[in-house]
Amino acid sequence: MWSWFGGAAAQKRKDAPKNAILLLREQLDMLQKREKHLENQMTEQEAVAKKNVSSNKNAALAALRRKKVHEKNLEQTQAQIAQLEQQIYSIEAANINYETLNAMKAAGAAMEKIHNGMTIEKVDETMTKLQEQQQLSDEIATVITSNPPGEQLDEDELAEELEGLEQEAMDERMLNTGTVPVADQLNRLPAPTNAEPSGSKKQAEEEDEEAELEKLRAEMAM
Repeated sequence: MWSWFGGAAAQKRKDAPKNAILLLREQLDMLQKREKHLENQMTEQEAVAKKNVSSNKNAALAALRRKKVHEKNLEQTQAQIAQLEQQIYSIEAANINYETLNAMKAAGAAMEKIHNGMTIEKVDETMTKLQEQQQLSDEIATVITSNPPGEQLDEDELAEELEGLEQEAMDERMLNTGTVPVADQLNRLPAPTNAEPSGSKKQAEEEDEEAELEKLRAEMAM
């Protein structure tokens, strides 16, 4: 029950500016109609004065007096219109300020509820934890990719096996074409068993050359 009365009172306070503005606008409409009527009366009395200015001065003066009365009433009416317009403007501005303030209060309450228990220190702590977890995840990924599971193979052994396969493929191509690589021919020649010293070999070659020269000289003498 108390909440119902509180709600009704709040609604009444909310409707008060609207009701006041409606009342002021009704009064303003009535005054604007009076203003128009007085302007018409002044125009009529001025016409009467102009009509009787030559023939009936008393009637012309009376018309001018009535015009002056209407003019005075018109000034008062216009002043009242100005006051009502100012009041309407003031109420509208005050109501806008009131509604704006209430909206700002509601926004502040919502933000307070969202930030309930949240502090700069807690935010920094959370961000630090996230960065640590991200760094840990990157390190784990690096370890996994650099150390794949299973037995590690010997790279030298693989290179040697690859070289053997290449040699076999080359031999097979040479056999199919009927030629033997020079390198293979050299490899297949028997290695010398008693190689002469380089000096003895050179001396023997020189002696052979001398013998050939002597033989050539003898043939030419003949």
